[in-house]
Amino acid sequence: MTDGPSSDAPSGAPASGAPLDPRTRIVQALMDLAAETRWEDITMSEVALRAGVTLSQFRDAFPSKGAVLAGFSRMIDKKVLDETTGDLAAESPRDRLFDVLMRRLDAMAPYKEGLREISAWARRDPVSAMALNGVALNSMRFMMEAAGLDSEGSLGTLKLQGLVLAWTRVLDVWFDDHDPALDRTMASLDAQLARGGRIVARLDDVWRATSPLRTLGRAILSGRRRDFDERIRERWPDRREAARDMGADI
Repeated sequence: MTDGPSSDAPSGAPASGAPLDPRTRIVQALMDLAAETRWEDITMSEVALRAGVTLSQFRDAFPSKGAVLAGFSRMIDKKVLDETTGDLAAESPRDRLFDVLMRRLDAMAPYKEGLREISAWARRDPVSAMALNGVALNSMRFMMEAAGLDSEGSLGTLKLQGLVLAWTRVLDVWFDDHDPALDRTMASLDAQLARGGRIVARLDDVWRATSPLRTLGRAILSGRRRDFDERIRERWPDRREAARDMGADI
């Protein structure tokens, strides 16, 4: 793997030589193999062999290769979140998110070639791409939180999906950006966040404008539910008693 651990060292071995837990070894072994071959050709037996674990240990740690990818994503999340501080609290939301996502790219750098193949696989397999989108949404939720941005509610979900799409475009640039300074990648990320900021501002305006309609809709649905409950009570004054009676008759 171009940017990963050397091939003559045990997969997943840290610089200190201390052994890693089986889950971490499996994650790193899969990313090593993804840098060397097509995703579809990687077997769980090969991953287990590279990681130095048995298939039984693999099964205890992960139910599938896709689950290993989710484990990799959590590993990257943790690295970024562990390094998150309040140093940028006074900066703009866009600058805070830019910093968080650049740190994410730094954490992903040793696995760049494996991630390139995984990205290509997602384009070949739309069903798997949908599953990966869910993993990315979870990660971006924490990246937004690390930047002090709200990701809750229906509007937050739209923001998250938009960020995932923007992040995918940034990764396409990053895969072919071989400059250590990552000037092209940073320019792409800055442009995507600027574009996303304009879209979010419009979404916020629309969300506020439609607030009365959403309130009315909730009131109507709530009223219909109350009407339904009243009809049930009229037919069965004591629903629990009626249920017991029906049970006794059977």
